[in-house]
Amino acid sequence: MKSLGRLLTAMITPFDASGALDLTESVRVAEFLVERGNDGVVLAGSTGEGSALEGDEKLALFDAVKRALGSRATVIAGTGDNNTRRSIVLTKAAEALGVDAALLTVPAYVKPTQEGMLAHFGAIAEATSLPCVVYNIPGRTGANMLPATFHELTRRHQNIVGIKESSGDLNQFTAILRGNREGVSLWAGDDYLYLPALAVGAHGCVSVAAHLAGNELRAMADAYAGGDVARAGAIHRELAPLIAALFATSSPIPVKWAMGTYGFDVGACRSPLSALPEPLQAQLEPLIAPYRPEWARS
Repeated sequence: MKSLGRLLTAMITPFDASGALDLTESVRVAEFLVERGNDGVVLAGSTGEGSALEGDEKLALFDAVKRALGSRATVIAGTGDNNTRRSIVLTKAAEALGVDAALLTVPAYVKPTQEGMLAHFGAIAEATSLPCVVYNIPGRTGANMLPATFHELTRRHQNIVGIKESSGDLNQFTAILRGNREGVSLWAGDDYLYLPALAVGAHGCVSVAAHLAGNELRAMADAYAGGDVARAGAIHRELAPLIAALFATSSPIPVKWAMGTYGFDVGACRSPLSALPEPLQAQLEPLIAPYRPEWARS
């Protein structure tokens, strides 16, 4: 299996003025992210407003971006749902389009048991040959996958190859990493934990801030891997205010607004998300300005 990459962006989903999915701008954003240090993109996740996308929209998005990026970058399709059968159908359809992997989120709202998680993810994994990455984000889903459950999943299913871990708990990161079989990766799901996660053995990060500072996040990881911990720490500290501001209200509201200031026609977030309040715009603008590409500066 080819590497899925270390720095992946949980990509926003552009909409046009009418609120319809904008595939042309989606491709433009994806190509920009790859040019700015990303190994690939994760589509239709929480940052991509996956819960607001219809199934046919997701498939159109997966197809357009994968066709555009080809072998230059990884495309991971957010195909998980709190409905197991629907997840299987979408995952199989995404596989037919040629995506590189599937992102499968712990089912939201229903609060599945650990045994229920084993059954849910197992059924999806058995229905596809795609590499599958589990997405554990208890703050959004209301349920936390325990490390032992993840280890059992990877024991039973060889194509479950990693986890995007967004519990925010480094102790849980460590427990996952201690029990992983060879070839299973952990990506930090929170930008502020990227460097600490690398220190305990994480493979990489599925990032929001990499929309704006992909080169800097890449430089941080490269510095750490090269033994220059001081430089990695300095970059981490420099990025900290930007990362905090990107989560000052519900994501992806801030990052979508920020990408709009870069000159991308990404449109508004779909209901029930709202616009970024003006006070937060004023807070975010000076933080994103240093990372804005030259062609987007007025």
